[in-house]
Parts: sequence; C-alpha cells; structure tokens
Amino acid sequence: MTDKMTVKIPSTIMTAAFTEKDFYVQHFDPKEYLEMYFTFHPEKEEINALIDFILKNLHKAFHSGGIKGDTLIHFGIGSAIYPFLSACESFREIISTDYTDQNLEELQRWLRKEPGAFDWSPIVKYVCELEGDREKWVQKEETVRKAIKRVLQCDLTQPNPLAPLSLPPADCLLSTFLLGVACKDLLTYHFALKNLSFLVKPGGHLVLFALLEESFYMVGQHRFSFLYLNQKSVEEAVKEAGFDIEWVEGTKLNFPSALSDVKRECVLVARKR
Repeated sequence: MTDKMTVKIPSTIMTAAFTEKDFYVQHFDPKEYLEMYFTFHPEKEEINALIDFILKNLHKAFHSGGIKGDTLIHFGIGSAIYPFLSACESFREIISTDYTDQNLEELQRWLRKEPGAFDWSPIVKYVCELEGDREKWVQKEETVRKAIKRVLQCDLTQPNPLAPLSLPPADCLLSTFLLGVACKDLLTYHFALKNLSFLVKPGGHLVLFALLEESFYMVGQHRFSFLYLNQKSVEEAVKEAGFDIEWVEGTKLNFPSALSDVKRECVLVARKR
C-alpha cells in the first residue's frame, strides 16, 4: 500500500504548511472565494476555463450521462450551488455539506433569497443554455432550492464524515475539491475516500472533481494549502476505496502564479463495487 501512495513532488511542496481548519474558520471568506473563482469575466480566461470545464462535465455526468437516484450527497467548499444545477432534476433529495459554518451560512442566504447573497444567475443561465433553454434559469434556481433538503457540516477525516448523524447510503456522492483542502497528505486522502465510500450504496456513483499539481490557492489576501495530487494518485485512491472508474477527463489550467500554482483539473466518474 505504501508503494501505491508514493507521489514524487518537489521538496518545497512537501514542506508546505497545511492549512488547519481553525485558519479557515477565521480567514476564509466564502463570498470572496465565489467572486474570485466562480464569476465569469471577459478578461479572466483561466477562471472562465475552470468554470467551463466543471459545468460541462457536471452536465455530461448528470444530464447526458443519466446518473440519477433518490439521494445525492455533496462534499464541497465555498457554499456553491453550481454542483446541483445539472443534478437537481435527477435526485429527489440533495444533501449539501461543507467544511465550515460560514460556508453553510452563505449557502443558506442564497436558499432564503436574502439580500446580498451571491448572484449565481450567470452560472445558472450558462447551464440552462447547455440544456437547450437559457430562459428557464429562474425555474432552475427554484428546482435547486426545492431539491436541497439538508445543509450539513462535514469532516472527511472522520470514519463517519457526517457524525453525529448516521444517514442511509446515498445513490451518488459528488465531491468538488474538498478532499484537496481537508487532507494534509496522501495517506489521509486515501482514508478520506474510504470514509466516503461507506456513504454510497453498492452500485452507486462517485463523481469527483480534483485540482492537480497544486500546493496553494489564494482567497483575498489569505493563502490556503492544497494537497499536491496527480491524476494517477487520484485514480489509485478511488480504486482502493472500492470504486470502478467509468470515465475520466482532464484539462490544463493556466492560473496567475499569485493566485494559485494549479496546473490541471480532472473529473472522475466511478461506480461502487
């Protein structure tokens, strides 16, 4: 098992300090994160490319690929609703989880339509355009609001990431980048995926988005660590957690060095054995 999890990375990255959860609680601003990484902008091609890859592959997995069921559990960071735009009509119940309370609170503000909540309408319109009808975006937002039944905090490093709750196994787990944030090393990453595997039914799906060859990203003036991964190490961890990979797709990213040192992102769809 040790050989399987050996990843060759630069020594400067290996010694990078891991950002503990307390630092996230104190300094992670969910609104600033969303404005930096999930706002289309004509002069920010790298951000547009990130968003485009994510939304098209969520569409491929849930709308075109036909992944569906009763319950989907999402593990993410940043109080985002984009993971649900293509899945909301394929699942009776969506459970949204996040790393910190402030992210959950920001999501609740959008669910309650509170003034000052992040404006997701450009993202929603883009997904509706992928589905063939850009003008149904208001209906799409309401479908998402109705589908999200619970908003919970999670800890992927615990045997039950949703403790103290004990939920029935879901039909699908969707993970968007949280593993790279919450895991300090590759061993923890493997354990976290095994913890997640207990939350999905045999035959159920895992849809996993990962940022690759990255050690940090910025939110405002604050620097946060990210677990350095390559595609091979992600695939090995998924297989070891009890999943058979159905398809993988990746793309290069070219972020400004002051924002992040990420080089690639990938999406992986797998089925639990």
